[in-house]
Amino acid sequence: MFRVTVARKRTEALAIQTFELVPSAGLPLPSFTAGAHIDVRTPTGVVRQYSLCNDSQETHRYLIAVLRDPMSRGGSVAMHEHLQEGDSLLISAPRNHFPLEPDAKRSLLFAGGIGITPIIGMADQLARLGAQFEVQYFARTPQRTAFMNRIEHSPFANRVSFHFEDSSNAHQSETRRVLASPAPDTHLYVCGPEGFMRFITLNAKECGWEESNIHQEHFGGAVFARESDRAFEVLIASSGRAYTVPPGQTVVETLAKAGIQIPIACEQGVCGTCLTRVLEGEPDHRDALLTPAERARNDQFTPCCSRAKSARLVLDL
Repeated sequence: MFRVTVARKRTEALAIQTFELVPSAGLPLPSFTAGAHIDVRTPTGVVRQYSLCNDSQETHRYLIAVLRDPMSRGGSVAMHEHLQEGDSLLISAPRNHFPLEPDAKRSLLFAGGIGITPIIGMADQLARLGAQFEVQYFARTPQRTAFMNRIEHSPFANRVSFHFEDSSNAHQSETRRVLASPAPDTHLYVCGPEGFMRFITLNAKECGWEESNIHQEHFGGAVFARESDRAFEVLIASSGRAYTVPPGQTVVETLAKAGIQIPIACEQGVCGTCLTRVLEGEPDHRDALLTPAERARNDQFTPCCSRAKSARLVLDL
């Protein structure tokens, strides 16, 4: 990770603040592509992932937007209440699990609420390339709609449709109309709350969209203990030692107690930092990172949140 300075903090919409980050050493920031995110060590020490909202051609700054989450475990509230202009932060270099498909002839971008954060950068890039695309932006109210003014004054303003909860055009029929004509060279990008993404992707599949043409960006995994959870064993291939992972404890936690450290960041199965190769056994995937095809191979999993369906997992550690 490296250090940046908060050059500007701004209220972007109700409960949403943007932070403009510039390099503390005055050097150009690592380049990024539309859809990328960075890890941010928040003032409380927890690490959270935030999408980059600015144009990927910019090298002098990163722009992130943070929704204040009433269920925050210390990340968003700390960013809103404690981080001020002039403060410094530790961040990672950008990573992109949500890239634009370079061969797509047409792109449909669906944003739900704070899910506009990667989408707006993607729209910037597509507009610059002269590509065919449209943006469907769903929000609760105009007051809670981030980047509305920026969009309305952008070169792609006529390609964005706003949908609010108190307006009739936010109905399922409108979504089905937009998704009604899937094509092999058309790609769908969806980002927002989990319920929103399930709604859009379900409608897309019912309209005949191929899984490979649907792309999603998750903000956080739904990591919950389940009554059916049982103990299982993880075996470390390099040492041959086995450890029991009890219900209510993650693989990362179990191995940490044994002195085996696995790098982690989000602890929600989103960022991919802890992704570990599986040599034997069947994981119980609970991440929001791997695609269905990647999960089906059962050759890697996220030990920060995923468990095992088999009695034992052999890990390439």
